[in-house]
Amino acid sequence: MSPDSFYQWLEATGPATAIRENAHLFPLIESLHVVAITLVFGTIAVVDLRLLCMASLESRVTRLTAGLLPWTWLAFAIAATTGSLLFASNAAAYGHNFYFQSKLLLMLAAGINMLIFHFVGSRGIERWDALPSTPLRARLAGALSLLLWIGVVACGRWIGFTMLRAF
Repeated sequence: MSPDSFYQWLEATGPATAIRENAHLFPLIESLHVVAITLVFGTIAVVDLRLLCMASLESRVTRLTAGLLPWTWLAFAIAATTGSLLFASNAAAYGHNFYFQSKLLLMLAAGINMLIFHFVGSRGIERWDALPSTPLRARLAGALSLLLWIGVVACGRWIGFTMLRAF
């Protein structure tokens, strides 16, 4: 199945049609999406700023992440669900939108950065966890994460300015 065929099929589904045809559903779902993305970015930024030794220096990285990551994952699940619903309502336009494609690529890169940090970069975290200064690899992972998520948010905003909706 080609991407365009998939987009057409997705747009024809009941939920996508309902979102497209109801004047209140799209703004409601979009509002939930924005709130969820704000929570995702906010919780990640707190951890990244700690890795960069710019905030929460009195907190251990492991304790900070243990407290924030459940909220991050919950917010991410809500953002992914609401984002998927928004996408379905106008899949062809989103699928061909440069900023939407860029947003997905930046999210993928942020996920890869997170995996590399958790499986490689955080080795020996017990030794540096309580120190105000983190190793260079942790600071680099935090800086890259912040930049990638800022890019995700920026691309998300540009999507709305580059698409015409049939509402």
